[in-house]
Amino acid sequence: MERKKRLNRTTDIQRVRQKGKSFPHPLLVLIVLSGEDQTECQIGVIATKSIGGAVERNRAKRLIRVSVDEVINTIRPDVKALIIARKPIVQADVSEVSAALHLMIHKAKICI
Repeated sequence: MERKKRLNRTTDIQRVRQKGKSFPHPLLVLIVLSGEDQTECQIGVIATKSIGGAVERNRAKRLIRVSVDEVINTIRPDVKALIIARKPIVQADVSEVSAALHLMIHKAKICI
């Protein structure tokens, strides 16, 4: 995922968490805030300590970023999204995470 498409400012992440709409899945949670005036979508990835140690958290974030790379061009440009990893993602592989992300994006109706 390109750096300019990452949501990494604390204030932006807090605004998405507070005002966004949440779409849960056993592997991840997608929080979406649409209607922003911007030219490209921005996506943030969070893996908390509840996932496990640093190795597990980094693996979870890598899995999510690889899955996001597959679908980032299909997301509307007025969207800010936050993806939060859940504990079962540690045992998941890329295809499972990609399928979960596809499902969440279609549920959230943020496709072009």
